[in-house]
Amino acid sequence: MAEKWAKNAVRNAPKKASEPPAENATRNVTQNGAAAYSASHREFVLGTRGSELARTQSQMVADALNELGVRVRLQTIRTEGDVTAGSLSRLGGVGVFAAALRLALLDGQCDLAVHSFKDLPTKVVPGLEIGAVPTRAPAFDALCARYGLTLEELPSGATVGTGSPRRVAQLRALRPDLNFVDIRGNVGTRLARAQGPDADLDAVVLAAAGLARLGRTDAITQVLTQVLPAPAQGALAVEIRNDAPTQLRAALARINHPASRAAALAERQILAQLRAGCAAPVGAYARTDWHAVCGADFEDATALSRDGRSHLSCEPTDDPENEPTTLRLRTRVISVDGTREVTASGAVPVGSDEDATAAGDAVGTALLAQGAAQITDLAATKNAHERTALWAPGIAGPTAPGADVSACK
Repeated sequence: MAEKWAKNAVRNAPKKASEPPAENATRNVTQNGAAAYSASHREFVLGTRGSELARTQSQMVADALNELGVRVRLQTIRTEGDVTAGSLSRLGGVGVFAAALRLALLDGQCDLAVHSFKDLPTKVVPGLEIGAVPTRAPAFDALCARYGLTLEELPSGATVGTGSPRRVAQLRALRPDLNFVDIRGNVGTRLARAQGPDADLDAVVLAAAGLARLGRTDAITQVLTQVLPAPAQGALAVEIRNDAPTQLRAALARINHPASRAAALAERQILAQLRAGCAAPVGAYARTDWHAVCGADFEDATALSRDGRSHLSCEPTDDPENEPTTLRLRTRVISVDGTREVTASGAVPVGSDEDATAAGDAVGTALLAQGAAQITDLAATKNAHERTALWAPGIAGPTAPGADVSACK
């Protein structure tokens, strides 16, 4: 994986500009009392949450940077009990898990942090910026059901677990006879509820990207290509401070994938334009006609379900002359009962962040003009995150072992 990303990183690297050599760059780390350092010899600290998926994603970025000669080590940032209401107000009310990483970054405890881009609030945090969006993983959702069943094969009245109102709304439109259960937990915990020895559900729906990164595509019984993913699903955001040193910025530029970045920014800007909360049933997906941005060069660009009937695939992008210059963006706002929807589409230029966000603004405006705010509560948030009923047996709440998830999953 690191070799593939490093290969992409070198290919995606911009032409070198005339700038002072990195070894001459120095700075003082403020607020944590660290001594001045030489940028060419410094080991950068990548802050991560402690869950398996968070550490896996962070290690992917660290490996890619290490391949490029930039020394990076992981440091786990604890989330239990160390984020106060006052701290959250600094970040505009971010969920506790993203907040812990961002506060550590702002306070100088780490130099960069890796987030699942779909889980970050759209509001910009002063002092922070997105340093890179690496090649996007498969963007679609995946059904993980008992007995290898697909969505169409689930019996009427089957129970399907997911923590996403967006998934529920779209699945209800397809299968109104199913029962949907709101669940929490990490990937392993959720899978066990449908495929473990003590399974209490018939199926669960998870992001295919997380399953692929953890090597659990064997659990997938169907890739739900008929369900639009969450904006930026499958993309990672590497966040840095505004005062990040030149060496780190240059390395991140080499692992940044322009098409993945443009897609993620445009999709997220739709949420910003709609002023949508993390529980609003909004799906969005940007791709080209010939290349699914969601999977290029990711695990050989293919993930098979265990019955062989579903797959995620992309054409490789090893030829820089064939990099996409425009993406096609589709989006959907759907009522929570799945009976009404508003759709819109548009073109997303690949190049500047400003062009991508402008494209997202235009599509978001079109959704509002068609009545998106009238068919669903766009400001919906997940206020029931603390309820123990949402968690698997033995998990008491969001700070218990096995419960390290974002409030917007």
